[in-house]
Amino acid sequence: MENGSKDDLPKIGITIGDLNGIGTEVIIKSLIDNRMTKQFTPVIYGSTKTLSFYRKAMNVDNFNYTHVKNDNDFIPKKINVVNVWDHPVEINMGKSTSEGGEYAFKALEKAVNDAKEGHIDALVTAPINKHNIQQDDFDFPGHTEYLANRCDVKNELMFLVSDELRVAVMTGHIPLKDVAGKLSKEKIIDKLEVMISSLKHDFGIKKPRIAVMGLNPHAGEMGLLGDEEENIISPAIIELKNKGNLVFGPYPADGFFGTASFKKYDAILAMYHDQGLIPFKTLAFETGVNFTAGLPIIRTSPDHGTAYDIVGKNQADPTSMMQAIFTAIDIVKNRKEYSTFESAPLNEENPSKG
Repeated sequence: MENGSKDDLPKIGITIGDLNGIGTEVIIKSLIDNRMTKQFTPVIYGSTKTLSFYRKAMNVDNFNYTHVKNDNDFIPKKINVVNVWDHPVEINMGKSTSEGGEYAFKALEKAVNDAKEGHIDALVTAPINKHNIQQDDFDFPGHTEYLANRCDVKNELMFLVSDELRVAVMTGHIPLKDVAGKLSKEKIIDKLEVMISSLKHDFGIKKPRIAVMGLNPHAGEMGLLGDEEENIISPAIIELKNKGNLVFGPYPADGFFGTASFKKYDAILAMYHDQGLIPFKTLAFETGVNFTAGLPIIRTSPDHGTAYDIVGKNQADPTSMMQAIFTAIDIVKNRKEYSTFESAPLNEENPSKG
């Protein structure tokens, strides 16, 4: 990543997450090296009091930040903190409390507003507790569904990405018994089109190769173990192939991942949560990033939870948070490049446009 001037550094918003989880710790660890602010302008949404509490708990003296006193007046090459609240809030490290969820939502709401208004270029969300954050304005299974609702998007895609692997899921946070009923040819086509668009716009892959998993064991065994592959999944793949897309499958997930066939593809569409996330987290647990594709705003997140059991022990690994930040920066760059390419006139220097 090349250093930019003060004016063109991307502004990356970072929400503090559950106050009692490891979010603040991994944020501090990710940003403590001053070389980070030469690459982008961090904007932390939360509270300087919370940061001060964790800085003391971690015995960190060299983590400095500036309080943003005027809305959106972010200072390049400094760690900016937006005080979403000013009053003291009780922090109970490692415990799920109503305050932890309440203030995680306050930070998220402010950051999403700023992202939608273009004040920040991308959003990185620290982990929340999906239970204690529930309230009148957050009645969703997680970040992904909330962000889709705020952005008025009906077909978002939970995309787990790393340097080695990109996996998306057809169905996210729903019971396994409901998965088959949520599948249709049209829905699979919609998700694959979001994936194809994201791979082009967000990851700079001009002609992506995509593998689609089957739903049933052995991908249905030609109808013996289930007919969703023959009646729903294969017809969707064929239709997209006929439109010139490189989409293949359906493949049995066990053999596909067991033989490392994923290395031949730019991305994989799994049919349900664990089918995609178990192999992903096995292969890329510390470096994986959760990216919400299909949104007008850019949002990434570390691929771990609040980890209450290690809060305050200085054991939290910041690698996934750092990868989430770098992925967000790369997507900001890729979207700008794609937009520039699309708006450029067709000429001798740009013969492949379109």
